[in-house]
Amino acid sequence: MTPKATPDTLLFLVRVAPEVATKARRTRRRFQQQLVRNLRDALAAAHIDCRIDARWSRMLVEASDRAALKRMASVFGVSSVSEVEARLPADLDEIVRTGETLFADRVRDRKFAVRARRVGTHPFTAQDVKVRLGAALDRHAASVDLSHPDVTVSVEVRDEEAFLFSGRERGAGGLPVGVEGQAVCLISGGFDSAVAAWLMLKRGIAVDYVFCNLSGEAYERAVVSVAKILADEWSFGTRPRIHAVDFVPVVDALKATVQPKYWQVVLKRLMYRAAEAVAHDLRGEAIITGEAVGQVSSQTLGNLRAIDDVASLPVFRPLLGLDKLEIIALAERIGTAVLSAHVREYCAILPDRPVTHAKPAAARDEESHVDLSLLQRAVAERKVLDLRALRDVDLVQPYLFASEIPEGAAVLDCREPHHFQHWHYPGAERRDIAELAAHFHRLDKTRTYVLYCAFGVQTAYVAEVMQREGYEAYSFKGGVRRLMQYAREQGHPATV
Repeated sequence: MTPKATPDTLLFLVRVAPEVATKARRTRRRFQQQLVRNLRDALAAAHIDCRIDARWSRMLVEASDRAALKRMASVFGVSSVSEVEARLPADLDEIVRTGETLFADRVRDRKFAVRARRVGTHPFTAQDVKVRLGAALDRHAASVDLSHPDVTVSVEVRDEEAFLFSGRERGAGGLPVGVEGQAVCLISGGFDSAVAAWLMLKRGIAVDYVFCNLSGEAYERAVVSVAKILADEWSFGTRPRIHAVDFVPVVDALKATVQPKYWQVVLKRLMYRAAEAVAHDLRGEAIITGEAVGQVSSQTLGNLRAIDDVASLPVFRPLLGLDKLEIIALAERIGTAVLSAHVREYCAILPDRPVTHAKPAAARDEESHVDLSLLQRAVAERKVLDLRALRDVDLVQPYLFASEIPEGAAVLDCREPHHFQHWHYPGAERRDIAELAAHFHRLDKTRTYVLYCAFGVQTAYVAEVMQREGYEAYSFKGGVRRLMQYAREQGHPATV
């Protein structure tokens, strides 16, 4: 049944992206079927009821909410979306009467243009529509301006029907996600990898994410939050997952066995190995990275060749020719920029003089000193999260609390002075909770912080605020009573 707007619904005209429209018939049919599935998924995720009539180059979508317009415009494979303001028989006189009634007030004392498109056999042309409706509206408007109109009135005539509307929302373009297979993206949470993933989603590739965690839970939370934006806002029709691999043991082994100047190159090779192992499990066909030529020492042409040497799957680097400002501009459009700006750079295990043009043979030789069984174990034991299934609470609760004090962490006691004097964790510094919440930006962002209070509730709030700003901060789970027990277990005195 063809969708038709009712008093309780709205009607939208969705135009298929040119890249889809120009495919051969069989391919186009497959792409368009996937696009319909992705549109349904996008609207269902936003709790918008819909019905879709998938015509050859246009789709008519009946939806229950005006928010459907922007939602559908963010689906890859869509060229643009317009809200239909009138639907009527394909009769020229009726089109002119309805158009004048609908748009007379809107063009009053303003410059306007009429655009018309006609498909099918009719006793009039698209030019007839523009001339007749234009003349009717000219009686109300300041003037006709075909180059820079204040108001554009559009008419689409398709077979027995005509659709009138004003305005269109630009679509995401590209190809429907899922039509070009599956790949994995190495994601670090920064600007680059998120933008690289988005560009490949735009090419119709379904993407899962591989996160090599070089730090702790707070870092994981930041990266998962970035990946979730890509999953929720741009990956319609798929269920992207993030595969979090604990890379700390791997990095420890690397630093103990590899020459420092090769650390970054070998680290990237190991990350490629992890991504490829995950890709094989998913039957993925490529690895996506956010590398751009010359951006950091590991991304020189020579080093990229030495890193590529380890991969048997194709490695896609869509950012190769972009500079940082161009990448950040895309991140702002995507919606990941604000979060990425607060993600700490954990990959910087750089020596004073890193190799900038490593030979593949030399990189292989250095990597051979690392026990790859550590990497295999880390991949096998990876954490897998369904990004679209995660709720807001899932991005907070599991990442806020620490049950132990990491080596080198700064411990902050957020209780009253007399409680601190009675007992505090060895080496802890006392901080007023309100003062800490207001001025934590003064703290060294490269350190890890464990906060504690009586019950762990107040410090959980501050730790969350700090994490959102890119700090690795936790609240000790169970508060001071559990911390005292932990201190005794570690051999520290019960009182200070």
